[in-house]
Amino acid sequence: MIFHPAIIALSAGSLLVSLMLLYSAFHGIRILRNWDMGSGSESQLQLERRTYLISTLVACALGFQLLSLFLFIHTVDCMSGLFVGAMCAAGSLKVNPFGYPAIVLRVINSILAGQWLMINHADNKAFDYPLIRKKYGMLLVIMPLIVAETAIQGAYFMGLKPEVITSCCGVLFSADSEGWASGMAALPPVPVAIAFYGFMAATISAGILFYTRGVGPYLFAGLNLCAATACVIALICLISPYFYESPTHHCPFCILQGEYRYVGYAFYLTLLAGAAAGLGVGTLTPFQGVESLKRIIPELQRTLALVSILSYSGFVVVAVSGILFSNLRLTGY
Repeated sequence: MIFHPAIIALSAGSLLVSLMLLYSAFHGIRILRNWDMGSGSESQLQLERRTYLISTLVACALGFQLLSLFLFIHTVDCMSGLFVGAMCAAGSLKVNPFGYPAIVLRVINSILAGQWLMINHADNKAFDYPLIRKKYGMLLVIMPLIVAETAIQGAYFMGLKPEVITSCCGVLFSADSEGWASGMAALPPVPVAIAFYGFMAATISAGILFYTRGVGPYLFAGLNLCAATACVIALICLISPYFYESPTHHCPFCILQGEYRYVGYAFYLTLLAGAAAGLGVGTLTPFQGVESLKRIIPELQRTLALVSILSYSGFVVVAVSGILFSNLRLTGY
C-alpha cells in the first residue's frame, strides 16, 4: 500500500461512511417494521425523534460519497507518476484488478446517493413523512453497495505496488487493442456524433417540455439514461481526440490534467449532475399523488429538470467549443 494523504483520507472516509450506513440501516429496519404515523404511542414518538438523527446521518454520509468521487478520480490521476507505464488515471486504475471495479461502483453509488437525497428532501418537507418507508427501504439497497465499494477500494489501495508495470492509456484506449475501451475508441466518429447530438437535443427538449408543461417525466428520465451513455461513448470516441489534437488519443482521463486545463472535471461534473437530476425527475414521479406532496414534488421536479437541462447544455458547450477551436478534424477517420 502507498501511504498517500489522499489515500488515507479516502480510506478513512469510506470506512466511516460504511459504518454510518450500517448503523442507519439497523435503525432503518426498526422504522420499517414499527412506523405508524397514526399512533401516539411512546415507541412511535421515539421513532419520530430518532428518524431526525438517522436522516441527517445518512444525508451527511451520502453527501460525502458524492464529493469523494472526484477526490478519488483526482487521487488516482495524481498517482500515475508512481507507476511505470502509467500516464494518467487510466494506468493507475490498471495497476491491479480492483481499480476499475472501484470507480464503476463509485459512480453507481453516487447516482443512487443522489436519488436518495432527493427522496429524503421531499419527505422532510411534508408534515407526515409519507416517504419514510420508501427511503429506508432504498437505504437497505444502497448500504451493501457502499460496503462493497469500501471493500473493493480498500483492496485496490492495499494492492498498489510502485514496482508494478502497468499499461498506459494509449494501449488501453487504442482501436487496435481488445476490450470495451478499445471497442468504443474504434467506433466511427460520424455515427457517434449523430447519436450524441441527437440524444442531447432530445433530452434537453424533453426537459424543457417537462419544465414548462409538466408532461413526460418518465420520457425525460429515460432519455437521460440514453444521453448519459451517449456522452460517455462520445467523450472517448469523438470529443477527447479534439482536445488532444490527435486522432489516436482517446483517453477519458488525460483531460483531467492541467495540460488540458482540467476540462475533464467540467465534463464529468456536468454529466453526473445532469444524469442524477434527470433521473431524479423519474424517481419522484410515483409520489406525485401523495396528498402531502402534491405541491412539493412538482416544484422539486421542475428544479431538477432545470439543473439537468443546464448541466447537459454545459456539457455540449464545452464539447463543441473544444471541437471548434481544435486543429484536428476527424472526417477522414
